[in-house]
Amino acid sequence: MPKAYVFTRYGGPETEAFVDVDRPSPGPGEVLVAVRAAGVNPVDWKLRQGYRRPGDSAERVFPSVLGNEVSGVVEETGEGVTGFAPGDEVFGTAVAGGYAAYALLAADITAHRPAALSAAAAATLPVAAATAYDGVHQLGLPAGATLLVTGAGGGVGVAAVQIARALGVRVVGVAGEGKKALLESLGVVHVPSGPGWAARVRAAAPDGIDGVYDLVGGEVLHTAAALVKDPAHLITAGAPAEEVEALGGARVLRARSADVLRAVADLVVAGDLDPHITRTFPLERADEALREVESGHAQGKIVIEVAG
Repeated sequence: MPKAYVFTRYGGPETEAFVDVDRPSPGPGEVLVAVRAAGVNPVDWKLRQGYRRPGDSAERVFPSVLGNEVSGVVEETGEGVTGFAPGDEVFGTAVAGGYAAYALLAADITAHRPAALSAAAAATLPVAAATAYDGVHQLGLPAGATLLVTGAGGGVGVAAVQIARALGVRVVGVAGEGKKALLESLGVVHVPSGPGWAARVRAAAPDGIDGVYDLVGGEVLHTAAALVKDPAHLITAGAPAEEVEALGGARVLRARSADVLRAVADLVVAGDLDPHITRTFPLERADEALREVESGHAQGKIVIEVAG
């Protein structure tokens, strides 16, 4: 039977296990794929701990397959699905987990994988890169403006700074010292995180901050709000809507569309967006892949590869 890496209840790593699962059947609007690669993200372990994303309503059924980002080969399509056929190389957001031999994707947020884009690279795009793209375009800063990104060294941050730079926006990125070399290689003005970071941002951007893309939340969000010229140009993917709205800003509005997936894929193919895959793991070492991301020390993106 096909293998999957799951969590059996809410909690820590002790709740994770490899299990045999039936090959799923696609429902209306779904595409079944044989997984070739799955992206690993902080939200994966947060969901295991019981985090509920905005809009989540259904109760989780256990065991629950981990993972949200998938690239693979179409095996079967569900009722009402058009534009996809068995054998198509695609990538998208998993309906019920992606650390597995097979996964179901929502057809309306699935895109064909360009031949110039590897399966591993495609599996890094549906969550982190798409969130980055949505936020940068929501801000709509003109070329020459200065964008502050907090948490700039994470998966969303690394994608956001590249997308903004491709639009001609100057970027100041707050992140730990360990991310300095990476961010500077992307044309970002690195500001070390930690006490006094706001003063360091002011020194790095003496003409002021035109927009903030916050990926941390909490005290960092509140400090960043005091730096931006216009609070309408403050967005966050790291705090609840009510918290950022009280500061005059907004949550990142996620498009969750195939159009965005095609757009970020085109950026990778054009050389404007590097997913920065730093390590890959086979499916049988999915636990190690998730531990590396959960540690908070991963440089770039971690990908699980599944043998065909």
